[in-house]
Amino acid sequence: MAHRRGIRVVRPSELKRTISGTTVGNLIEWYDFGIFAFLVPTVSQVFFAGGSGSLVATFTVFAVAFLVRPIGGLVFGALGDRIGRRRVLAITIVTMAVGTFAIGLIPSQETIGVWAAVLLLLCRIVQGFSTGGEYAGAMTYVGEHAPDTRRGFLASFLEFGTLTGYVLGAAVATTITAVVPPEALLSWGWRIPFLIAGPLGLIGLYIRSRLEESPAYEQQAQEQKDEDTSLKEQVHETVVRPWRPLLICIGLVGAHNITNYTLTQYLPTYLTETVRLPYTPALLVVLAVMVVLAALVVGAGRLSDRIGRNPILYTGAGLLIVLGVPAFMLMSLGGYAAAFLGALLVGLMLLCFNSTLPGTLPALFPIGTRYSTLAIGYNVAVSVLGGTTPLIAQTLVTGTGSPVVPGIVLVVAGIIGAVSVYALREPAGKPMPGSPPAAADPEEADRMARGEDP
Repeated sequence: MAHRRGIRVVRPSELKRTISGTTVGNLIEWYDFGIFAFLVPTVSQVFFAGGSGSLVATFTVFAVAFLVRPIGGLVFGALGDRIGRRRVLAITIVTMAVGTFAIGLIPSQETIGVWAAVLLLLCRIVQGFSTGGEYAGAMTYVGEHAPDTRRGFLASFLEFGTLTGYVLGAAVATTITAVVPPEALLSWGWRIPFLIAGPLGLIGLYIRSRLEESPAYEQQAQEQKDEDTSLKEQVHETVVRPWRPLLICIGLVGAHNITNYTLTQYLPTYLTETVRLPYTPALLVVLAVMVVLAALVVGAGRLSDRIGRNPILYTGAGLLIVLGVPAFMLMSLGGYAAAFLGALLVGLMLLCFNSTLPGTLPALFPIGTRYSTLAIGYNVAVSVLGGTTPLIAQTLVTGTGSPVVPGIVLVVAGIIGAVSVYALREPAGKPMPGSPPAAADPEEADRMARGEDP
């Protein structure tokens, strides 16, 4: 890192290590967290004896993990603002790996009865606690390293990692369910995807241990090393003072995650249980959509640096409102082509949010409480609006018998998203609050110093 006329110039080597470390770490983290959803029908038979009621029970366990995410965000966010972003990101990936690996070791309900479900719930709580600090920390870390004019592009690699992690999880789950005979799958085959988390966690820990600390955090830590704030003051600075950007954050993240968990966590089960596609092809449909999104997300992030975040976010909100119900009407027709096209529509709605929000959300908050406030806002939204999406959608389908009612959930997400974007000041190309302007190279820094378009 160097400075030129008060403008921070980012070293290419520093930026490359930052992006690769957070992207690969994010891939591993979200493989661990997402693998559960791709094995819901199998998990429901192992832990809840199968049947329609067992699906609701399994999705309830899935949702409980989200209820503890705000606690994880509160703990890890405070730690991230106190001891640094890099250390906390190493802790979260180890915690997630332990929780996921442990699921693969739990005896079935047939062996230990109700204690199987209790242990599954505890492991999901560990996963949710870890995830509470992961994504907010990764967004903060990348945002504080990135040049102002490339923040959308570079931060979108986080979502590339997330999507790739989901794709890896779906691919492993699809392979296991296709190759392992049904009886063996229920006996031991389902454990393999969870046990893979062990070695993946060690790889992630090694990668993240080699990261450098955020320059913005190091500067802030030097300036505040002698300050001692009370709990009341900390709550005021973290929650009360930034109430407006916090509400914007909650709205944007809520719209994003309702869409995200509809696609990645609910559709595999929806296509199997409601549309009546075989489970392996249903997984492949969702997998194909996520491959398309992974191929597009970085390009959409680059576009947001050029035209702004708000136009893309407005597009996503509009698509949710207009096409949410038609997407489920299309999928409910049956057949692989209709299922893919309907899921792809949901995926394109999601693309508008996941390509832009990693570069948008950290810029809402000041550096001293950025990790804490972002973690609280992000995880409250995910818990209340995102994590309950599969449970709500499945309950609506079960209660009404209508296969299109999940589309109404997407319409609600679009309305929430549109209101939030309306309140958002365009952040593209601007310095992070509390940080000096950041340039990609000395020439860009000179142009910025002269007031020219970088």
